Amino acid sequence: MAVLNKIVIQDFRNIALQELEFSPNVNCICGLNGAGKTNLLDAIYYLSMTKSAFATVEKFNFRHGCDSFSLAGDYAMPSGVISRFSVKVEDGGGKRVMRDSKPYAKISEHIGFLPIVMVSPSDSAMISESGDERRRFVNSVLSQMDTEYLSAAQQYTKLLIQRNSLLKEIVPAEDLLAAFDARMTHYASLVYERRKAFVGELLPVVRQYYERISSGHGQVGIEYRSDLSAAPLDQVLFAHREKDRALRYTTAGIQRDDFIFSLDGYPIRRCGSQGQQKSFLVALKFAQYEIMKKRYGFPPMLLLDDLFDKLDTERMTSLLQMVSGEDFGQIFLSDTNRDRIGGLLDKLTSDRSYFECKDGCFEKI
Repeated sequence: MAVLNKIVIQDFRNIALQELEFSPNVNCICGLNGAGKTNLLDAIYYLSMTKSAFATVEKFNFRHGCDSFSLAGDYAMPSGVISRFSVKVEDGGGKRVMRDSKPYAKISEHIGFLPIVMVSPSDSAMISESGDERRRFVNSVLSQMDTEYLSAAQQYTKLLIQRNSLLKEIVPAEDLLAAFDARMTHYASLVYERRKAFVGELLPVVRQYYERISSGHGQVGIEYRSDLSAAPLDQVLFAHREKDRALRYTTAGIQRDDFIFSLDGYPIRRCGSQGQQKSFLVALKFAQYEIMKKRYGFPPMLLLDDLFDKLDTERMTSLLQMVSGEDFGQIFLSDTNRDRIGGLLDKLTSDRSYFECKDGCFEKI
């Protein structure tokens, strides 16, 4: 597995310039809300995924008054060599991702090279918000593990944008619409089949983790809903042709897929308590971790951001026992209460490092 030995951060969010060395096992970042704990975890996430786990617009990642940021990480690779991965983003100047000072031909070539899983309070959007958030989660997992999936999803999105542009014309050409439909069908089919298989693999693992976290209170479910469950994409798009013309955008396809989370057969968004929803989301991310570990043959990096915010001591202890075991790799976790997390973690492992965060500055303690 890849282990992050050192990170250098410049002008990322509220972090001006920071160089930190980490434990290969557990790293705890403590500090008040708004101090910058999450920004450090997001910088680590960015080095793996070439994008923020939170900000969808790059300018929001620049430190106030700056027009660029840079990240670099020294990783001990499974082969035993040390490799440096770096990202440089400039306002209006694009993004450059490099490995050992050599830029990738395509940024997407880097995705999946440094596998990572992040658990954060923002995960609640997967329950409270639209299907976009749930699709984003599934895409983030499959894109790391499956290069064919990533390529197909990217090609489908490009064609979808072009098809939507065509539909905005006064009289969209019928033959061009049919051509787009045919080309999109191939990519949509691959994405649909991979998503369907992933949910089938994910659900039993989610149930195992949920039962462990919640002491068996209720059974969770995940249902995959897609327009392609009824027919191939070209047939679906043909059936929606008049509606698409009237609304001037594509109204059917895998961009509308959704994943319905339930508890005892009812939508967890409506019937689940806050604690049950939190437990489900943690189980979902730990199941992601388990599947990625199985696929890669080694554990991915795990980022736990304020995981214990709304969990009682019993659940916190159970989670810490899971994350500090031999089955897990390098872990980064943040919390506002140094004594709380330290008291639990010190009993479980001696291989850990603590960092104090204040106003975007970090000090090893």
